[in-house]
Amino acid sequence: MSIKTQVKPRQALQSIKPYTPGKPIWEVQRELGLTKVVKLASNENPLGASPKGIQAVQQFMAEIHRYPDADAKDVNAAIAAKLNLQSGQIIVTNGGDELISLISEAFLEPEDEIIVPSPSFTEYEFGARLMNAGVIAVPLNQDYGYNIELMLSAVTERTKILYICTPNNPTGTYLPKRDMEKLLAALPPRVLVVIDAAYSHFATADDYTDGLDYVREGYPVVVLQTFSKIYGLAGLRIGYGAAPEAIIGHILKVKEPFNVNALAQAAAAAAITDDLHVQASQQLNSDGREQLYAAFAALGLPFIKSMSNFVLVELGPESKRYYELLLTKGVVVRHGGLWGLPQHVRITVGTKEDNEFLITALQASMLEISKK
Repeated sequence: MSIKTQVKPRQALQSIKPYTPGKPIWEVQRELGLTKVVKLASNENPLGASPKGIQAVQQFMAEIHRYPDADAKDVNAAIAAKLNLQSGQIIVTNGGDELISLISEAFLEPEDEIIVPSPSFTEYEFGARLMNAGVIAVPLNQDYGYNIELMLSAVTERTKILYICTPNNPTGTYLPKRDMEKLLAALPPRVLVVIDAAYSHFATADDYTDGLDYVREGYPVVVLQTFSKIYGLAGLRIGYGAAPEAIIGHILKVKEPFNVNALAQAAAAAAITDDLHVQASQQLNSDGREQLYAAFAALGLPFIKSMSNFVLVELGPESKRYYELLLTKGVVVRHGGLWGLPQHVRITVGTKEDNEFLITALQASMLEISKK
């Protein structure tokens, strides 16, 4: 005899869509029987993890029977020293995703609203929906740049948080410093600005800002950073936020005591000092972007020049078919349907060899589709 549950979830869950991650390599190998798979879907560092971070993990392994430091003091101190901030201006979290959830829990009431760019990272909306707050999506320009006037016009008495992802995921575009300053000057001081700078290390534009200067100047901003991208620690899940101490104090009230595991803390404290790995990753990414730009241009595929470690490419009405064909050839990319971009795919910049493998698979896919 089966028993049917009558437990009802919160009403807010009706408006929440679960996050869909990129397919892992092992899953594609298992499903399609492939021996070689190149994953260019999740914006991971193709150079791998920081060697200093790996060494720190290896040295700490014998201590994993102990609970981690609830306050992540060593990581906090390392971040503060690197960024010329005070320890009270830093909060260490289980990846950037947890920081977004904590910000939502700390500041949003059901009657509040957040403003998000569109398309952009979907977790901003997730955090707001979880708290029964409203979401106002402001479209990017046709060139996928930010429209500051449009964002400001969306501000109402209910606006509590405004998100800026720069460089933006999935477009790779960014908010120039002059526009950031215009935005911060025009916003009411009661509005918290979250500057998601997870991809900041890959930005090369002279007028780019990662937002940290505004933390130092006391603006009501939270800068989100992660160790998943440039430092290559995606599998350990650790990130951090930088903000004025009063804002950090509010967020700390909703943080769980052991939110970041001990190995992640050890790795991050070491990795943030690994300048050689950062520089090598940046060079690999810059070279890889140019390699992909040249290939896409030669194939006649429109793309957005990126300040990040991925490129948004337009493949047209057959975009989903391209995505599926690339999978069968051992290349995992990200289809744009998740962001309301059904004619696009987002492609992570890989090693030179990874990129060549993608380009060959893309050429073969184009040939197959043209014969249809």
